[in-house]
Amino acid sequence: MFFVITVLVVVTLVVVFTYSRFNIFPQLVTSNLASKEKKAFPEIDEAQLSESQVKLISILKAEYALNPTGTKYSEGVSEAWCADFVSWVFMKANRPFKNPHSGSWRIPGTYTLREYYESTDKLRLASSDYVSKVGDILLYDNPSPFGQHTNVVLKNDNGIVTTIGGNEPGGIRIVEHTPKSDPGFIGYGVF
Repeated sequence: MFFVITVLVVVTLVVVFTYSRFNIFPQLVTSNLASKEKKAFPEIDEAQLSESQVKLISILKAEYALNPTGTKYSEGVSEAWCADFVSWVFMKANRPFKNPHSGSWRIPGTYTLREYYESTDKLRLASSDYVSKVGDILLYDNPSPFGQHTNVVLKNDNGIVTTIGGNEPGGIRIVEHTPKSDPGFIGYGVF
């Protein structure tokens, strides 16, 4: 009897942990975002983009083809690296962030990335009427299937957004989804 109760408690704790806001392994949660299938980089009409957006897309496309480990973007630190990836590609595109705590171009966490966008008045909350464009970033928190995460908008086709992000299953990955229907979607960091 003691064994059965112990097993039930452990299973309950694992389930609660996996689906709670404290889940540091959001990829453990089964979702339609869990596929590791490598998609082709989408066709993007660069004629409609600014020079900065074209440069960002070029960098994102190159990094997607390389798909290196996350330490490339985190100055060698082994950590969840989605925000490091976003920071790095923006720095390479001559659009560096300024970490509100350290002053560095690198913002290693999604919460600090949100603080950065709030401090620059470039955060648009999910509840707003803002329509994302190429180069915007998306910010998520639990209970999103992404967990605490960020990625970059490549396309927006009437609310179906194609994003590219680091530290996703398979490394750097491209996903199509509808952020407005994601229960953990926080908002947009405007390019």
